[in-house]
Amino acid sequence: MACPFLEEPVDVEAQILRRALRRERALYCSCDTSRTSLSSVHIICIALCFFANGSFLYNIGDAEHVSKVTVCRAVRNVTVALKRLLYSFVVFPGHRPTRFIKEGFHKIAGFPGVIGCIDGTHIPIIAPSVNEGDYVNRKSFHSINVQIICDAANIITNVEAKWPGSVHDSRIFRECTLSTKFGHGEFTGYLLGDRGYPCLPYLLTPYPDPEPGPQQRYNLAHCRTKARVEMTIGMLKARFQCLQRLRVTPERACDIIVACVILHNIATIRGEHCPSEPNISSDPNHEHPDPPTDIQDGRAVRDTICHNHFL
Repeated sequence: MACPFLEEPVDVEAQILRRALRRERALYCSCDTSRTSLSSVHIICIALCFFANGSFLYNIGDAEHVSKVTVCRAVRNVTVALKRLLYSFVVFPGHRPTRFIKEGFHKIAGFPGVIGCIDGTHIPIIAPSVNEGDYVNRKSFHSINVQIICDAANIITNVEAKWPGSVHDSRIFRECTLSTKFGHGEFTGYLLGDRGYPCLPYLLTPYPDPEPGPQQRYNLAHCRTKARVEMTIGMLKARFQCLQRLRVTPERACDIIVACVILHNIATIRGEHCPSEPNISSDPNHEHPDPPTDIQDGRAVRDTICHNHFL
């Protein structure tokens, strides 16, 4: 297909994949078939079956006529191989020039200067044997709280999959490398987030009590634009049913989440059909209690955008 990231028509997914595999030799090295009679292609297919269906390992083994141990090994090998490709397929603010990313968001609702939309989503897991209480979220189930940032084309440009479900969205962003880079002025543009985040000069949130006129129009444009990340999370979970509940340790759950994000980006770049229409309403398993205090500089930036673009 014509690449949406470059001016010249190029299959960007194939280009990135070839470059990544040439450097890492990831799939060929990790999918060691010496202990089984399976080909690398068969191993990858078994893993993809698990990612897509979320079935118990022995169910996949029965369908593929292999043991549960073989299925487990296949899933692990492919997961590790994909994780090595993270920084090839998940790039912030994206593979395209920044001005194209901003244009993509601006076309949604006229919000200027946006280079990403951010949100968190809880991926349920079984109760871990260590630090079990840390993984219980405010909905009282065990989970990994995953930070997702996407562009206007539903491509995930940042993922933080390592935090227990009890950790708040604002802390995850505050402690991630991307937050530090924003603070150092390495990016020109804004993230859009909900009230679960503080309003910062580079992370804009809605007005909590908007006045009629510009503030309401700002909030409407913010809501319509920020809905892109909710749609992206819905697409990710629709494509990979294993994310409905992962029956593995937290460490392996985080690796599987990252693998699914990479596969989602490959599918999105290639224009693959999403198996079901994602629900773009707020994640029912995700809420944002006790929103953090807005930063004065962040409110000033929000007011400037409001008065310059939504009068």
